Amino acid sequence: MSAQRHTFADAAAAAEACARRLIGLLEASLAERSDATLAVSGGSTPRLLFQKLAALRFDWSRVHLFWVDERCVPPADPASNYKLAKDWLLPGARFPERNVHRIVGEIAPQEAAHRYTEEIRRFFKLDPGEMPQFDVVQCGMGPDGHTASLFPGSPLIGDRAGIAEAVFAPQLNQWRVTLLPGPLLAARNVLYLASGADKAEAARAVFEGPSEPQKFPAQLIGKRGEWFLDEAAAALL
Repeated sequence: MSAQRHTFADAAAAAEACARRLIGLLEASLAERSDATLAVSGGSTPRLLFQKLAALRFDWSRVHLFWVDERCVPPADPASNYKLAKDWLLPGARFPERNVHRIVGEIAPQEAAHRYTEEIRRFFKLDPGEMPQFDVVQCGMGPDGHTASLFPGSPLIGDRAGIAEAVFAPQLNQWRVTLLPGPLLAARNVLYLASGADKAEAARAVFEGPSEPQKFPAQLIGKRGEWFLDEAAAALL
């Protein structure tokens, strides 16, 4: 499966289009099943996406919200991906509290990863070895080509058996918990949102470069995703 690409004038327009596509995919899932699942990312670009999602007329009560990754910080820390969603998405979307499945970033990273894995297994009623199938996974990409918290050179890039794991990012001196390639590749739909000139080289690697997922982890998941880019991020394509 090859990636689809949409380019927009600026980050706000890319986020608006991504939000509308995301809602459309959730609506299609809810037409077939009683509830739907969405896993979101953190970082700077998703704030725009969350604002757009919260402003759209949509009943979120049947959607269960998960996270692609999380920084190992308390939920009120400015670096928390949960806090980003709590500030910009949750108030407007009004998810039922029981539908919010956050990564507990304030405990030991390995324990947080274990708890998150077990919560996912319980929710999806997984048999041993099964992967969860999220309806929509929203990913971003760093300037270095990382996606989720799968950084260049990480041995986790080759892990297809696990669901979530703790990872130390030495370049950031930070522990994180991330979904692994298995559940990301098993998702029904993957949407990528990326903006800014600092993403241009990595975007070119995803769309036009040789397959080097250890160097550009976003290639691994992004090759089967639908991308929403601003003109700056798409400048080298």
